[in-house]
Amino acid sequence: MLNLDLSGRTALVTGSTGGIGLAIARKLGEAGATVIINGRKQEGVDSALEKLAKAIPGGAFRSVVADVGTAEGCKALFEAESSVDVLVNNAGIFGPNDFFQTTDESWEHLFEVNLFSGVRLSRAYMPGMKERNWGRVLFIASESALNIPVEMVDYGVSKTAMLGLARGLAKLMAGTNVTVNSVLPGPTLSEGVEDMLKAQNPDSTRPVAELAAEFVQKHRPSNILRRMATVDEVANLVVYAASPLASATTGAALRVDGGTVDTI
Repeated sequence: MLNLDLSGRTALVTGSTGGIGLAIARKLGEAGATVIINGRKQEGVDSALEKLAKAIPGGAFRSVVADVGTAEGCKALFEAESSVDVLVNNAGIFGPNDFFQTTDESWEHLFEVNLFSGVRLSRAYMPGMKERNWGRVLFIASESALNIPVEMVDYGVSKTAMLGLARGLAKLMAGTNVTVNSVLPGPTLSEGVEDMLKAQNPDSTRPVAELAAEFVQKHRPSNILRRMATVDEVANLVVYAASPLASATTGAALRVDGGTVDTI
């Protein structure tokens, strides 16, 4: 019988007030973990805690308001919660853009959020995991790390860098019970993606699911599911990788991309 029990473990999920991050927090809570959620704004964090309390009565959730896209925010988060067993580097930003119109500043901001948040928090939390000889570090990357989208070159490059970071950190933990892995979602119907689809189709009255399927067919024609994944489908793989059952999985890029990356 599969046992994903994370009772007695504390998990931190960055950028977890909505979308994939909130789904991961809920699934970790269902597995028995004490979960620290994180967001940039108090109202977003409060709303997420309310949703989690309704979904899992008696669940153990707490929060820290901090902008992990800054060094100061990462420091504040670590000072508030200095020890975790599971670190899920989920915080990230994205958006379609014209590569030739992007600025150095926009690239720097994207990398601060998508990559350096994980660098800083892993640097802060992993020594404690190594000392206790147990830990799980997970980076929420993307199939875009392997299949760079022309409409979001900067985003794809940040996720490619994330794969390298995760692999290197896994090697640093060689011989320990601390594992480091990346999870690569494909097109996923999160709240952020819904907003992007609506912005791209401002006059459309069609259901979001229909717009999402059209996006997949147009921009990710190799996708085998022919639809976007749900946030829960992504979260399920993350929770497995965080569990005791995944003890021999490290340094891996785990795909939950609906077969979008066309490789065996």
